[in-house]
Amino acid sequence: MVDGKLLIEKLLVYAEEFLHLSPRDEVYFRNLLLREFKLDAPCRDTGDLSFVKKLSVPDVLVEEIEGYATENGLCEKGLENLYSTYVMGILSPLPSKVNQTFMEIKNAEGIEKACEYFYNLSVMNNYVQKTAIGRNLKWDYPDGDKYLEITVNLSKPEKDNKEIAKLLTIKKSDEKYPECLLCKENEGYQGTATHPARENIRTISLNLGGEKWFVQYSPYAYYNEHMIAISEKHAPMHIKADTVQKLLDFVDFFPNYMIGSNAALPIVGGSILNHEHFQGGEHLMPMHNSKVKVEYVSEKYPSVKVGILDWYNSVIRLNSGDRDALSGFATEIISVWEDYTDADNEIYSYTDGVPHNSLSPVCRKIGDEYQIDLILRNNRTSEEFPEGIFHAHPEYHNIKKEGIGLIEAMGLFILPGRLKKQLNMIAQILCKEVEYNKEEIATPENYLYAHRDMIKALVEEGYKADLQSANERVTLWVNEVCKNILYNTAVFKDTECGKAGFDRFMNKIGAKIK
Repeated sequence: MVDGKLLIEKLLVYAEEFLHLSPRDEVYFRNLLLREFKLDAPCRDTGDLSFVKKLSVPDVLVEEIEGYATENGLCEKGLENLYSTYVMGILSPLPSKVNQTFMEIKNAEGIEKACEYFYNLSVMNNYVQKTAIGRNLKWDYPDGDKYLEITVNLSKPEKDNKEIAKLLTIKKSDEKYPECLLCKENEGYQGTATHPARENIRTISLNLGGEKWFVQYSPYAYYNEHMIAISEKHAPMHIKADTVQKLLDFVDFFPNYMIGSNAALPIVGGSILNHEHFQGGEHLMPMHNSKVKVEYVSEKYPSVKVGILDWYNSVIRLNSGDRDALSGFATEIISVWEDYTDADNEIYSYTDGVPHNSLSPVCRKIGDEYQIDLILRNNRTSEEFPEGIFHAHPEYHNIKKEGIGLIEAMGLFILPGRLKKQLNMIAQILCKEVEYNKEEIATPENYLYAHRDMIKALVEEGYKADLQSANERVTLWVNEVCKNILYNTAVFKDTECGKAGFDRFMNKIGAKIK
């Protein structure tokens, strides 16, 4: 049984140490928690609670909150997480106070310290669930001069392209509140069985492109200080001239972070298309470390360095200290690409008026210089590739079927959590710990059915001596699949036809080989 009175004292110590609760407010918040926990009087003998000040995450306290709520009927069974989120939200500073403190730290000590304050608060009030994130499997795949980062994500459900596309067809309803998971109205929202509680979320307001936006950290945190910038308007994603200005405004405010936008179309546009947002953070993606393989020059924008990136998919890199020239050139590229067709490379901009071309712009600041990478995307489908011509091809769907959005396009793969168990089971077959039954795996009901061709190929290649070497071989298979998926997404392939097509497009935007 959880001692509710003692739990309250632990929470107050924790909040003063990590959530900036003023000692002046201790009595007030004790009484709030007593009412919330349906108790009449506080704990008289707390003992030594100094261990609370040494916690690096709030997990143990969250577990006690949920245990106490369950034992005392304070929430419905199965909704304990909503209740603990509510309690952590009560103990967190008000949004206005968080904004005030953030700006005070930024002005006095710099943006890095302000972000440190904001991120630590988001972790310690259990919005960014660091322990759950730490359970994700992570490894790097060195590939010559390039590399990929691969994560098996154990906290976010897998979506397919059809499910994501449906979001754009949902009509607005006054009854849907908040309208989506990104809306400003999530701040303080109690949550439901199907919508996460957000009492503990805190956001920082800022202006991007003359519009009201806000930033928050991602609860899934695919990389360090994974930040999401979100428009206060619930309006669909788009990639236009104002997108470039907003990204540049962001890196002027957060020069310590990179920022990028998903493409604005299904299949190539990430999992949320019905609310304009960007993703960024402290982490430099594998793509950022790639070099330019073909340099170009532009007569119209001589102050902008331009080239084709040595990367798996099709990326144009622009560098300049001249913000206006850089944004002007990037905007022109966006406009030209939107209507660009190259039949030799199966690129068609429209089918019966439906657009296919979009791109993902990624921006960061290097000293006084801006850098924008433009990842060209196309979402056409065909009879051969109903999920997308420039999407992961069917033979790779057992590893990754979701749309390849901004983060994957930059070289950080977020693979579904189901793979943790499945890949281990495949390794057990590959080292003969488990018998290989080809007919059984070929039945659609079998848990490994999606991997039947992969397993067959690995077994035919040869069994491994032990589980470790089998796991290494399975991991190498996954690495190669991720690399090949990025090749699939390239609109201009690394072939003579593709190279010629990319050069034609560069000429179309007024750039010639240097």
